[in-house]
Amino acid sequence: MAEDKDNDKLIQILITWLLGYLGIHRMMKGYWVSGIVYLCTFGLFSVGYIIDLIYVITDKPLMWQK
Repeated sequence: MAEDKDNDKLIQILITWLLGYLGIHRMMKGYWVSGIVYLCTFGLFSVGYIIDLIYVITDKPLMWQK
């Protein structure tokens, strides 16, 4: 059971790292508006993308939820 959680976190980190600037990680969690903003601004000009990557690694909830 703990392995599944570790695998899920690893997948979430990889998706955020590889596709975070497109907002895919936000759209997958259901945050469509902020995901589209990330898509149009390339991850809030890479600043939001880096912040979200740190939040995902440290298990904090993402900013600007729903």
